[in-house]
Amino acid sequence: MHFKQFYVGCLAHASYLIGDRGEAVVVDPSRDVQMYLDEAVAHGLKIRWILETHLHADFVSGHRELAERTGAIIAIGAKAEAGYSHRALNEGDEVRVGDVVVRALETPGHTPESLCFLVYEKAGDPKPWAVLTGDTLFVGDVGRVDILSSRLPVTELAGLMYDSLHGKLLKLPDETKVYPAHGAGSLCGKNISKDSWSTMGRERLMNPALVDHGRAAFIADITRDVPETPVYFLHSRDLNKAGPSLDAQRAFPLSLTPAQAAEQVAEGAVLIDTRSIEAHAERHPTGALSVSLDGQYASWVGTLLRPDEPYVLIVDPERAEEAVMRLSRVGYERAVGILEGGEDAWVTSGLPTQRLPLVSVAELRPGKDRVLDVRRAGEWDRFHAPGAVHIPLAQLTQRLHELDRNAEWNVACGSGYRSMIASSVLQRAGFTRVRSIDGGMDAWRQAGLPVEEAAPAA
Repeated sequence: MHFKQFYVGCLAHASYLIGDRGEAVVVDPSRDVQMYLDEAVAHGLKIRWILETHLHADFVSGHRELAERTGAIIAIGAKAEAGYSHRALNEGDEVRVGDVVVRALETPGHTPESLCFLVYEKAGDPKPWAVLTGDTLFVGDVGRVDILSSRLPVTELAGLMYDSLHGKLLKLPDETKVYPAHGAGSLCGKNISKDSWSTMGRERLMNPALVDHGRAAFIADITRDVPETPVYFLHSRDLNKAGPSLDAQRAFPLSLTPAQAAEQVAEGAVLIDTRSIEAHAERHPTGALSVSLDGQYASWVGTLLRPDEPYVLIVDPERAEEAVMRLSRVGYERAVGILEGGEDAWVTSGLPTQRLPLVSVAELRPGKDRVLDVRRAGEWDRFHAPGAVHIPLAQLTQRLHELDRNAEWNVACGSGYRSMIASSVLQRAGFTRVRSIDGGMDAWRQAGLPVEEAAPAA
């Protein structure tokens, strides 16, 4: 058996290819499918099946594209009611590639149609070699159940998740390998480990979400203090249900002169600066939103922009294809163009620019300088600067009215990536005295500056 895990770091997304005797199955494919095609060719495999553990919300799947290029059959849980040609899977249904058997296990909770896939190296094996757990079970965590809260009751999904975990997955042998669809950084869980795989025995011992305090306690815990749900999640899910467009149906964005780009911005397009934090800090077109490619670029664009909102990209030529593809992974395809000549051409054209200073922790005066902390609630609770104002980045555009526009704001996150995004949000909104803290709260703590913890819940 040939087994390969693929990992897309910016989305913390794991997908899999399993092959045997010239045949292969791909599970939860990313939208850029060439890596699966290359792997199959390298090992003399023909992709026969494409399996989906569920209708993904955090990325747009490559199932249709891969099927178009290989002739493979797409299979997904029957409850997904997918709108494209597929085989509907129910409990116990099997797919075979060579001697390998992949068996569907219905595990609703994260979504109603969620499946896990048991992998047997040979038909008749009494125990599975591994289980591909999708977004049901992660290393060190379990999947969220609130992502579809606008469509299904959260408590109902939480109860189903408890039943799936304790009634099915936790009954698997300790040695069963666990391969989830996401790792640390994904918003599909709360406390996912950095490890890319585990075993059922390890999760049974080490995963705090699997400690059994009863169904009611599980429901209460899994629905409490959940991360934000980005704007793009339901959009991506709906694309995955209907069937995403194929590569040939998507034209690459046009190059725009600075004057053309400025005209598009004047008509409502958002100018997204994908360059480094340092480059944006030094100089950028007035009103540009900083979301560097050197981080969770697609997730944050998908959090701050609507799926139907047009945008113009500022991107280094050698990374233009990457910038477009990473947004297409979350279903964002409204790029009206790419700024030709980049920021230098904008300057040469005489169009207005701004700076957005970086400030080191050594320059700050704790207790005197105003700090805006844009980290998530859990990060804030662990430690924060005394007197800081806390507004998570995902909520910032809706809560700008809470901030004094005349004050100087020093914006902090964990390491400096999100704080530059947040600082550019403030600057775009008309705040004139904004600085991004270089190195964020990590640098703050390392410098020995004072911190405090959130008061424990009553």
